[in-house]
Parts: sequence; structure tokens; C-alpha cells
Amino acid sequence: NCTRSVLTVACEQTEVLLFDPISSKHIKTLSEAHEDCVNNIRFLDNRLFATCSDDTTIALWDLRKLNTKVCTLHGHTSWVKNIEYDTNTRLLVTSGFDGNVIIWDTNRCTEEGCPHKKFFHTRFLMRMRLTPDCSKMLISTSSGYLLILHDLDLTKSLEVGSYPILRARRTTSSSDTTATSSSGPRAVGSPCHQNDSSPLSEKHMSRPSQREGGSPRNSLEVLTPEVPGERDRGNCITSLQLHPKGWATLLRCSSNTDDQEWTCVYEFQEGAPVRPVSPRCSLRLTHCIEEANVGRGYIKELCFSPDGRMISSPHGYGIRLLGFDMQCSELVDCLPKEAGPLQEIRSLYSHNDVVLTTKFSPTHCQIASGCLSGRVSLYQPKF
Repeated sequence: NCTRSVLTVACEQTEVLLFDPISSKHIKTLSEAHEDCVNNIRFLDNRLFATCSDDTTIALWDLRKLNTKVCTLHGHTSWVKNIEYDTNTRLLVTSGFDGNVIIWDTNRCTEEGCPHKKFFHTRFLMRMRLTPDCSKMLISTSSGYLLILHDLDLTKSLEVGSYPILRARRTTSSSDTTATSSSGPRAVGSPCHQNDSSPLSEKHMSRPSQREGGSPRNSLEVLTPEVPGERDRGNCITSLQLHPKGWATLLRCSSNTDDQEWTCVYEFQEGAPVRPVSPRCSLRLTHCIEEANVGRGYIKELCFSPDGRMISSPHGYGIRLLGFDMQCSELVDCLPKEAGPLQEIRSLYSHNDVVLTTKFSPTHCQIASGCLSGRVSLYQPKF
């Protein structure tokens, strides 16, 4: 992750590395940032950032005083994989392999930590993201489900039976308008796959009354996204990203047999169903491309460019820059009637090991990539 002045790198061991993204100069190493692998870094503003780790904790840091943590947050019981942040409420949102999404109130932080509460729980949670306006929360699972919490209210904890369930169905392309409800695939046999038949048990399926004059807050939609070639075998959603303007979601999926990987883009379709009894499906597959499927079992994190016109995707020992068309048009200007292929704009290869993550700079024409052996590469592509 990075701000205007610092590139931070989460390492498989216990380290966090800091670089100057312009000069590529190494600034500092936080050699014992955590007691286990560091998984994710999120800047809260230009000086404060949070890290999360397989040691089950989250740490807050201040760029002006990196010798010590601001505080350590305890609450998860397994590996913590994701950090999101609502700048309006200053609520930190984390998720882990314990299946929990936890809310932390950074307005009331002390050296002892922050007040926190469990917001949501689901089995086999992989990744969690908030839309840019924090109106939705998306959660991907290793069993191939995508959960969407609509009209999000982070101030409420969602206990069993306290939220409405919108009927689950497979997402569709525009040519597949007759898809019916699906119980979803069963995931098996990979390091990031676990058996599952449904992310929610039947006792979750209560439906409280709607708020007067509107839809209920935190209504839950359960989807099994359409992935090319995966209809019968199921898939694991390993990476989950959101378009910077909130128009779409970007998924990296691997088949349960680990012989295929896909990058897929799904457009958000807003509005209520035509009839209240019809299944809700707020995502439509618009673009996809098959990936190299190198480094099986490892999660590859992809990303949108800051303007949302390009996707950077790990591809073997390098990255591919993908567009919705060859002119790098806006998604809304080139939505196909049926799902079509992402276009390869450029490929960049400089690693000697499998690339696992890639990130655009939010302010410069620059891309970073990191590989399994720990090398970080910075690119300034020219087209």
C-alpha cells in the first residue's frame, strides 16, 4: 500500500518494509512488526496506517514514530487477512480466517487498543471489502460464495437472525436471464479451499420487517458468481477488489481442481427486483480472462488503477495490464451485451518467482509488484 510519499510492503515473515516510491530508496524495515506473517496494510490518513497478521492481531503505526506501535488490537482468533477503513466514521473494519468481521472505533484509541465489536460472521471467509462510499460490504468465501451487505450500517452488530436474507442465486451475464436459485458448489482439496455446502445455516434465514419508508439496513445477498468453465466444479474466490468509483467488483477465482484461474469483472446492477418474489441479483458478469495458473495454491492479489480504466493482474512471473477495450475506456462506456474478454494492454516481466501481488500508485504513473521470493519491482509503463 502507499500514500503520496511512502510505499509499504507486507512480508511473509514478520517484517514491514518502507520505500520512497519515486527514488525506490529503502527507508526503513520494521523487523518485528508482528510475530507472524504480515498480510495487509491500510493507510488511514497520510501518517497513520494499520497492519494485520497471522499472529491474529492488528497494529496501528505512525509514520512520524516508527520505533513503536501506536497500539495493538486483539479480537480475532485466527489469521487476520483484510483491513478496510471508513473515513467518515473513522471505523476500522477487519476480517480473518476465524470468519469474523470486526469493527474497531479508532476515535477512542488508547495505548491499550480500541473498543471493538464483532459485526458479522460467516464460514470460510476469504476476503472482505467496502465500496468507496461504504454503502456495501462484499465478502468472498473459499466455497465460491459472494456475500453482499446492502445499505450498510457499521454501527449495528449482526447476530444470528437479525438481518434479512435476499434470495441467493447465480450471477448472470445478460444472455443468461433464466438462471435459477443455486445452493452453490462444494469446494474441496486445495490449501485455500475447504468443504462447505452453504455459508449460512437455516437458522439465519429470518426476515425482520423493513424500516418504515425504505429497505432494511444490512440486508444480505448471497451469490454464486458465474465463472467461465466452473459451472459444474465450483470455485474458490481468492481475491476481491472494488472499482474505485463503485461501479463493479473484480474477482480472482480458482477452480476446485486447481487447473484453472480466472479474473472476472461484475457490474453492480442497482435497484430492487421487478417483483418482490423474484430473486435479487445485483451483479452481472461483464468481462473475464483466463490466467496463467502458475503457483497453484497461492493467492494472487490484483487491483484496479486509480481511475478504474485498467486492471493489473499477477500473471506467472510478471503482471498483465488489462483493459475493458484496447483504448482503456471507462467501464460504463464499453459495457458489452454479453460477457466479453478483458483485453491485454501490456505485459511486464521482471521477477524470477511467481508474482503474488500488484498495486497501482494512487498519485503517480507507477505500478508495484511483489513475488514469492520477496522481491519488489516498480514500473513506470510507457504506452
